[in-house]
Amino acid sequence: MNEPAAAPENLDFEAALTELERIVQALETGRLPLETALQRYQQGVALVRRCRQVLDEAEQRLLAIENGSLVPLDPPVER
Repeated sequence: MNEPAAAPENLDFEAALTELERIVQALETGRLPLETALQRYQQGVALVRRCRQVLDEAEQRLLAIENGSLVPLDPPVER
């Protein structure tokens, strides 16, 4: 865990989530010195924010698709 991590804003969702999982596992061991644990926690918060940002952007894209260009492939059959 000594290698510098990429800035959260430069990570895609999957990379941010993977890094967050790694941090959580390290924190759950309870073996990190306090200062290191605090730094990891702060990194985790930044990664959670990045994941939320990416999910929000994906949601906005889906809403735009639904509101603009989403049409049924098979029109309903009238009886």
